[in-house]
Amino acid sequence: MGKGGQDYGTRSPVVMKSDRTVFPAWARDEHECAKEFGVDISQGLSSEAVERQRAKFGWNELEKHAGPSIWKLVVDQFNDTLVRILLVAAVVSFVLAWIDGEEGGEKDITAFVEPLVIFLILIVNAIVGVWQESNAEKALEALKEMQSEHAMVKRDGHFIPSLPARELVPGDIVELRVGDKVPADMRVLHLISSTLRVEQSSLTGESMSVNKSHHKVNSDDIELQGKECMVFAGTTIVNGSCICLVTETGMNTEIGKIHSQIHEASQHDEDTPLKKKLNEFGEALTSIIGVVCALVWLINLKYFLSWEIVNGWPRNFKFSFEKCTYYFEIAVALAVAAIPEGLPAVITTCLALGTRKMAQKNAIVRKLPSVETLGCTTVICSDKTGTLTTNQMSVAKLVAVGSDPCSLRDYTVEGTTYDPCDGRIQGWSEGESMDPNLQSIARIAALCNDAGIAYTGHQFCANGMPTEAALKVLVEKMNLPGSERHLHAASTGSHPDSAEIRLYCCEWWSERTHRIATLEFDRMRKSMGIIVKSDTGENLLLVKGAVESLLDRSSRIQLSDGTVAPLDAESRQSLLNKLDVMTSSALRCLGFAYKENLGDFTTYDGEDHPAHKYLLDPANYASIENDMIFVGLVGLRDPPRQEVHEAIQECRDAGIRVLVITGDNKNTAEAICCEIGVFEQDEDVNSRSFTGKEFMALPETRRREILRGPGGCVFSRSEPRHKQDIVRMLRDAGEVVAMTGDGVNDAPALKLADIGIAMGIAGTEVAKEASDMVLADDNFSTIVAAVAEGRSIFNNMKAFIRYMISSNIGEVASIFLTAALGMPEGLIPVQLLWVNLVTDGPPATALGFNPPDMDIMKKPPRRSDDSLINAWVLFRYLVIGLYVGVATVGIFAIWYTHGTFLGIDLLEDGHTLVTFSQLRNWDKCSSWEGFTVSPFKAGSEVFTFDSNPCDYFSTGKVKAMTLSLTVLVAIEMFNSLNALSEDGSLLVMPPWVNPWLLLAMSVSFGVHFLILYVPFLAQIFGIVPLSLNEWFLVLAVSLPVILIDEILKLIGRCTSKRGRHGSLTKKKDN
Repeated sequence: MGKGGQDYGTRSPVVMKSDRTVFPAWARDEHECAKEFGVDISQGLSSEAVERQRAKFGWNELEKHAGPSIWKLVVDQFNDTLVRILLVAAVVSFVLAWIDGEEGGEKDITAFVEPLVIFLILIVNAIVGVWQESNAEKALEALKEMQSEHAMVKRDGHFIPSLPARELVPGDIVELRVGDKVPADMRVLHLISSTLRVEQSSLTGESMSVNKSHHKVNSDDIELQGKECMVFAGTTIVNGSCICLVTETGMNTEIGKIHSQIHEASQHDEDTPLKKKLNEFGEALTSIIGVVCALVWLINLKYFLSWEIVNGWPRNFKFSFEKCTYYFEIAVALAVAAIPEGLPAVITTCLALGTRKMAQKNAIVRKLPSVETLGCTTVICSDKTGTLTTNQMSVAKLVAVGSDPCSLRDYTVEGTTYDPCDGRIQGWSEGESMDPNLQSIARIAALCNDAGIAYTGHQFCANGMPTEAALKVLVEKMNLPGSERHLHAASTGSHPDSAEIRLYCCEWWSERTHRIATLEFDRMRKSMGIIVKSDTGENLLLVKGAVESLLDRSSRIQLSDGTVAPLDAESRQSLLNKLDVMTSSALRCLGFAYKENLGDFTTYDGEDHPAHKYLLDPANYASIENDMIFVGLVGLRDPPRQEVHEAIQECRDAGIRVLVITGDNKNTAEAICCEIGVFEQDEDVNSRSFTGKEFMALPETRRREILRGPGGCVFSRSEPRHKQDIVRMLRDAGEVVAMTGDGVNDAPALKLADIGIAMGIAGTEVAKEASDMVLADDNFSTIVAAVAEGRSIFNNMKAFIRYMISSNIGEVASIFLTAALGMPEGLIPVQLLWVNLVTDGPPATALGFNPPDMDIMKKPPRRSDDSLINAWVLFRYLVIGLYVGVATVGIFAIWYTHGTFLGIDLLEDGHTLVTFSQLRNWDKCSSWEGFTVSPFKAGSEVFTFDSNPCDYFSTGKVKAMTLSLTVLVAIEMFNSLNALSEDGSLLVMPPWVNPWLLLAMSVSFGVHFLILYVPFLAQIFGIVPLSLNEWFLVLAVSLPVILIDEILKLIGRCTSKRGRHGSLTKKKDN
């Protein structure tokens, strides 16, 4: 029964068992089925039998799988390396802040800002994650809504009109009528009406409703589409009524198997490529942070642990807990500096912005990580109907009879929608009068027809059978005969909001006839007929149906001038040859015929006529529809969307393979694939086209070889399990798979694929809830546009990840250099946190607005295991980071040791200069003889050090710290310009190509001005206002970061060119 039939989780009374033998009711006659289930068809099950069956099979309902608890969901949110690092840093910072407060006698609120902000970030992250996860299983709930609630069931000899559907058991006798939702999988026992049609496209993928019969099929092993005597739970009766026998209930139904498959697929969700890369990055970062923190602590070991050497052995150990804690705080600050706290928020923001862009292009993203995963898609598995095609039947060919029986006239009909004004008939002159033969075709197409055209949601759609709607559109394009010709364009344009469109030409034909009887379609004679009374008062039989069937029952043929000639063997063969040509082009052909001499029905006028008794038995219809006059035929198809061919070519250019997986028949699927470019012209498709059953029968090595091969493939007559197996094999081969689907049958594969894409218009709620993305326009080209957007978003994410990492390397370098040189602490943790979260955030987010590269869809998809940062880029940003560290520490030292720098006067505030040696040994200040410090002014505040001159290196370092922090902010703003392009110079890609980045830089500088010049904020961050000269110094130290990266980019471009030139030379030599 496939993997969908396995037992998962705890279930209520006996439902699905993987070793259970399934009774092939579709391949057994009614009496064998009744015997198998122990039921008398005329009486139904007895109450005792119902109880026995329920004890064996359980209730007719889909089971509820226990979802993960809220606590587990919360814990899962911390199963991320970066998040765990942040959590540890926050806990340690909180403990240290608490210890410092206890020792100092009061707790300074500023000390708790850092851990509290980190905790807040983690809490918000967890809330969002839990919310997303709790919505993950809505597909299963939507599936349950498809189940019928009530059924008309025969038990103990009489019908129960509204029995709750959950109480059905195998063996129950059920009556189904038009509009009923089928409550269980059932075998059709007999038809009450002449025909029975079921809409089961959501389950099988067939483009139209299908006919059902009570005749058994000749194979035990057959796909769902071939089980013509079975109706399945969740499908809908669109025409007719019947009596059925319940064969499967609950989880044993086809919809139940899909429920199990969705649940199974949901258990195998894997991390997206980006999440994997970020986890790898986090693990590497953890190791680096651990090593660097330990190194910093060891470098400063001498300050809190000392000893004397006595007789060659260390003695008299002295340990300072206060200084040990201080340097531990420095190590924690370094960890905070190394962690890009803002990275998760910026990535989420960038992905959210990407979803907005995609929504504007009709791609609605339900799960944020899907945006990035689209960028590395290597295979698109697409449904055919409605995605590659319009899902609107249209007439493509009109074949009329010429002046003699063997001459046929071909007309190509333009248009791919139900809009009567969409296209025209080629070779059809507007001023030309319709000849009698064409009038006969128009009359039959218009009258032997129960469909209509509606205009809803800014598009034309069919009311009734799509085939019949397409015929009515053809009649409108044919216009009216002779002097009655009518400009009907206004019929659609003047009523844009009306539900039903007036079809003037069809109405014109209807006004001249009156339908008095209908001979419904059935599978035996493959035709539908109507008896009409014409405006001349005579009765006519008008028939449409399968061409071969009509030819078998026609004896004459109408010529173009309206005369009738015998339908001899030569003219019959001519028509059959034309039929073969059309069907080989994947056209569904319908023939038209009429009959004038109706015998008993010549005077028929209603139910009171003696001949009416013949219409009560459908077995008589074939004898009524004989000795007819054949008039012509049409070829219909569900045409490919106009833009699909270009989209397929774009996929090929981008290195993305397209596989078509459809429930439609093989010939139709192959013809469409050849037309849209999945296959090349004149390509042998035998090795690339299979039915689902044929493909799964191949050896596994051959199947994998086909899926790994170049070019496209098509899999027709596919069942849900085939789709899942194909997706699973592709993923096992390392492909990143996007899967489209609209039906219930597609939901498991949508859940299993890397990117599940549901149809917004034709898609079921089950498919939408199982998907990662929904197409608002059901258009394949929208997927391709979304892939391009996904690639662009990933490139932009790389840009801001490079930017944030290079900035954090600079922060680590500054703290490391400070500790290594023994200088006073230049940046405190709360300042580093502010830079990482607030000042870095806007530029990093703005980098998400970088315009896409012009050749973004000319490059092959990146591998899912490609690194975010290659060796050269890492080297570049180590160089940049080292400069950031040198500049940040350097300006701190310059303020203490230099009166002027690059001609800029730094002594206007009156501070005291010291030597670099004194700055490095500031902790020994108390032993310096005669050391005094002059007061200096910062903003409106004056700092004096009369009581203790050594405070100059603690409370007095506030101006130097402000300069360090401001240089760090300024360098990171200028460094964001470097991130506009990985290798492109700012001369080629100037800053104004992304005006959002310039705005973000302005915002970040503005926020920094705010904390500098608002006293309350300045006190929180431990900084003071800067003078104009000091701003000049900041710019002089910060701007070189652009020049350094421009030189590195130039080296990178030259190296890359040499590498490409070398590989080309090598190819030529070979």
